Amino acid sequence: MSFATRRARAPRLARPVAVGAAALALTLAVPLTAQAHVRVDPGQATAGSYTVLTFRVPTESPTASTTKVVVDLPTDHPFSSLSYQPVPGWTAKVVTTKLDKPVETKAGATITEAPTQVIWTAESGHAVAPGQFQEFSVSAGPVPDDVTSLELPAHQTYSDGSVVDWDEATPASGEEPEHPAPVLQVVPASTADPSATAAASSDDSDDGGSGLAVGLGVAGLVLGAVGLGAAVVALRRTRRVAA
Repeated sequence: MSFATRRARAPRLARPVAVGAAALALTLAVPLTAQAHVRVDPGQATAGSYTVLTFRVPTESPTASTTKVVVDLPTDHPFSSLSYQPVPGWTAKVVTTKLDKPVETKAGATITEAPTQVIWTAESGHAVAPGQFQEFSVSAGPVPDDVTSLELPAHQTYSDGSVVDWDEATPASGEEPEHPAPVLQVVPASTADPSATAAASSDDSDDGGSGLAVGLGVAGLVLGAVGLGAAVVALRRTRRVAA
């Protein structure tokens, strides 16, 4: 290949690289925006199940650190059980309250007291600094079966004494408020046998995974052979030109 030919082909390579770089920049920018508020993950859970909820708390202040996080739990559709995962450098406390009115569940249980708050407090030297975030996880359940969503307001205290309340409901228009409350969507439990469904899903996943692995292996061999052939042809052409 002549020097002129190589120069002619260079712009063709530069254009896809530039497009790929722009796409990567956009991809990286989206998560930064999406993580700008206190969120709960996952965003949905199955009614009647126990679930692990993780609250992601970013420090948005450019000058102060997050020193305390409080999450309010529902009292009209309460969880009957809740435990927390330890966070190094933070203390945690679950507040349990006697309900003003007992709550009857569809399963026939009566809940008279329930966890109503979880409070995390940073120990000295462990506050969440500007530009950082921390995750706080709880295991809660059973997920109420008489509601389609649960708001879980959070309150974020900063080292300068300011408090940000993440407790605003999203209006019907769908436009996100300035300080939206974390929301857990509740989906109905399946009427199918969970154990049978899980076994079937596992079998299908194993079969599909094995088939996919074999297919990828064969494809890899084919591509390798094609690449080797192309290399041999290119080498022969180079030798002819040199001769």
